[in-house]
Amino acid sequence: MTQLPLCGISDDNFSTLMMRALAFEWEDLDMMGWLRAILVGIILSVGAAGFGTSAVAQSPDDGIRATIDGQISAFLADDLEGAFSFASPSIRDIFGSSENFGRMVQQGYPMVWRPAELSYLELREVAGQLWQRVQVVDAQGRVHLLDYQMIQIDGDWRINGVQLLRQPGVSA
Repeated sequence: MTQLPLCGISDDNFSTLMMRALAFEWEDLDMMGWLRAILVGIILSVGAAGFGTSAVAQSPDDGIRATIDGQISAFLADDLEGAFSFASPSIRDIFGSSENFGRMVQQGYPMVWRPAELSYLELREVAGQLWQRVQVVDAQGRVHLLDYQMIQIDGDWRINGVQLLRQPGVSA
């Protein structure tokens, strides 16, 4: 059971409140009844707005994580074609083949090629683009932050680029 983020009402209670609100006999309400009806209306409005926002904000997360996880799993299995299939068409065009793509990742992003640990941080929108921040711990125990630019094509999430981020306190 999930909670509506703005008012803490569970999905089941939200449905019950909505049904009760629709079943009111408006002509029979006294002053306290009207106040209760207004309060229920406010709660339902805020709850529904929060529920809708939450559903939109959370819906990409699972698909985006599944895409990144799928590519990482493919790298771990040395399945270059599988890993390449998670790349956007523009990335596929740049590298031309799964072998070229695999070589670039192995040499330029070894922490992605063979990660020891993966943690998903915030998903954010920047200039209309979705970016998933990922923390990767490599085989030597070093922590790396990466930003994955994600795009949706025909309902499927694809990786459109990865940036290795400089971490605060780390200098060259």
